[in-house]
Amino acid sequence: MLGTNLRARRDEQGISLSELARRSGIAKGTLSQLESGAGNPTIETVFSLSNALGVPVSSLLNEPPPSDLVLVRSTDLDVLSGDAVDLRMLRRLENPGALLEIYDQQIRPGSVQHSDGHPGTEHHVILTGRLRITAQGRPQELGPGDYLAFRANAAHEYEALDGLVRSVLLLEYPPDVHPSAIDCVHPV
Repeated sequence: MLGTNLRARRDEQGISLSELARRSGIAKGTLSQLESGAGNPTIETVFSLSNALGVPVSSLLNEPPPSDLVLVRSTDLDVLSGDAVDLRMLRRLENPGALLEIYDQQIRPGSVQHSDGHPGTEHHVILTGRLRITAQGRPQELGPGDYLAFRANAAHEYEALDGLVRSVLLLEYPPDVHPSAIDCVHPV
């Protein structure tokens, strides 16, 4: 899915593999492998590509649902892994003026996951465990049932405090990310 959508987004914008490598800081050979369906990209790689192309992560990972009844089994989804976080995109929702991505998120203990920032607002609901999120220079400790939202355009971090943390992450993109410009492409 990533390879097909990455190539489609790049073709839509008329940029070369070399230009995408320059914008994203990812080697041209690595990008070529990703477009051919090889490789196992990290969260950081996918977010770098999203930022370089100016599109939501979901436009690289997800295809539109085929019907009005949508069942997503997390065991069927690819996992994007970072230093401390595993993400599975559950759904991309588009409505006029809004684009939302819903993720099943697990934060592993023993490491800190750093993000340099990206467009949109992050909404977190903690299901199990205790999580420290540092955003806008302020650490917040969260437990089961707690909710936190913040603009994600600046650096932020996640750290599991006492074991594995399970949470739901909702990414809400700003209105200037126009959904018609980022529709997903069905795989061939």
